[in-house]
Amino acid sequence: MANQEELVFLPLGGVGEIGMNLALYGYGTPEKRQWIIVDCGVTFPGPDLPGVDLVLPDIRYLAKQRANVKGMIITHAHEDHYGAMNDLWPGLNVPVYASPFTAGMLEAKRAYEGSRAQIPINIFKAGDRINVGPFEIEAVGVNHSIPEPMSLVIRTPLGNVVHTGDWKIDHAPSLGPLTDEARFRKLGEEGVLALMCDSTNSMREGVSPSEEEVSEGLRKIIEAAEGRVAITTFSSNVGRIRSVAQAAEAAGREVLLLGSSLKRVAAVARDIGLMEGLQPFIAEDEFGYIPRDKVVVILTGSQGEPRAALAKIARDEMRNVAFAAGDTVVFSSRTIPGNEKAIIEIKNGLIEQGIKIVTDSDALVHVSGHPRRSELLQMYEWTRPQILVPVHGEAAHLMAQAELGASAGIKTIPKVRNGDILRLAPGHAEVVGQAPHGRIFKDGKLIGDLDEMGVSDRRKLSYVGHVSINVLLDSKYDFMSDPDVVCFGLPEFDIEGEDMEDTLYDSVLNAVESIPRARRKDLDMLREAIRRAVRSAANEAWGKKPIVTVFVTRL
Repeated sequence: MANQEELVFLPLGGVGEIGMNLALYGYGTPEKRQWIIVDCGVTFPGPDLPGVDLVLPDIRYLAKQRANVKGMIITHAHEDHYGAMNDLWPGLNVPVYASPFTAGMLEAKRAYEGSRAQIPINIFKAGDRINVGPFEIEAVGVNHSIPEPMSLVIRTPLGNVVHTGDWKIDHAPSLGPLTDEARFRKLGEEGVLALMCDSTNSMREGVSPSEEEVSEGLRKIIEAAEGRVAITTFSSNVGRIRSVAQAAEAAGREVLLLGSSLKRVAAVARDIGLMEGLQPFIAEDEFGYIPRDKVVVILTGSQGEPRAALAKIARDEMRNVAFAAGDTVVFSSRTIPGNEKAIIEIKNGLIEQGIKIVTDSDALVHVSGHPRRSELLQMYEWTRPQILVPVHGEAAHLMAQAELGASAGIKTIPKVRNGDILRLAPGHAEVVGQAPHGRIFKDGKLIGDLDEMGVSDRRKLSYVGHVSINVLLDSKYDFMSDPDVVCFGLPEFDIEGEDMEDTLYDSVLNAVESIPRARRKDLDMLREAIRRAVRSAANEAWGKKPIVTVFVTRL
């Protein structure tokens, strides 16, 4: 079998986690496979990554295979599926296939971020078929919380794979397309070797509510409100923006968009005709002239982002827009794990101003874009796969879908995580190897690993601070002047009320004077002695050991 052509699946992100989706499909012999990439996403840093802007998948394996990579297909324009393209594509320089909306979002993102990567996009949308290397790929329309999402049918001589991307079943969405049941059933009749399926909501029973029901819930809130209504949602949810705008218009209210990402999405949607039939949005400087009961604000900040519009309003920092007691803020979104504290802080800031808060626990104001268990069962019924590979989820989500698939009679459900090379055919599906994988970090204009970006040291600094020592010695290796001791991030005084810098200054003097002059010629040894003495003195006075940098110069 070593020299046989094989079909393999290799996730470098998104399997064992939510976010940072990047999957590879390979065809050929193990020594000479040809690859396609499906999606190229990011995830967002938590407080454990101070200063980091974005987390990207490590593609060093792809870089080595670059000559054999035939193309990249993007299923939709959510950050966790396309957000790494501007940073990673230049190192690959392969053909890219994406929908008109995704292409427009990528260009808007490039212009906003000032990226030099001009990525040529081959337009690819539901119903289209393309040949990329040894693969024939068909796009199948599905419904999700963004325009123009697609599932992919990847045809090979060894069988057909359905890569669902993000999807759900919604028979009454505010913005199409519908998930194409008829096409998936046809694919099931044609034969599906493997189904790579979204696991995000695999722990939730039943069927997702319709976007139409969410629209109705928002309409009732807008109509009943006496003051202003502000609705925060994910910027990419064009259908939700349309629903809110239509409900506002029906209630005789005008709509203001706040937040740069929201405005970029609306501009791209307008360019491809997705905003037709809506009244023009008002300008920010008009807000103060419109009666409180005649305006709806759609704004960024649903995840507690400190620089987003909602956070600024909670801190009363917006120049032209402010809310007042009696106004209503609706969180038309789910809380992404890790963002709870930031969101609570914003809610508390709003509540202090007398603003009413409405979330999905109070009313149906949000629905997820991912399938619940009954929807997953329908996909299994439509496609009848021989192999089920749960993807797009943390371990609990993947296991929940694996158990559901087994209960539905699917015989082969291999356990796959990032970096696993899964052979789908020929023979029994099994993990046959490992590829280098992991995370790299975008920090300002630079990209690298934890050590290259200095993130590990930043973590230490955030806990124990930094002490800088500068020592000048004369030709006899005595002090030429008083040592300089500068503390950053340390307490000002110790428990006895002694100045911390004075305490550390004394430790420097003692460290140098305890070393005979003849031995002070070894400046490296002297630096290390001072560093150890300062850390020890800080630990005795404070209970913590700071990072210490020592400069010793002999004049």
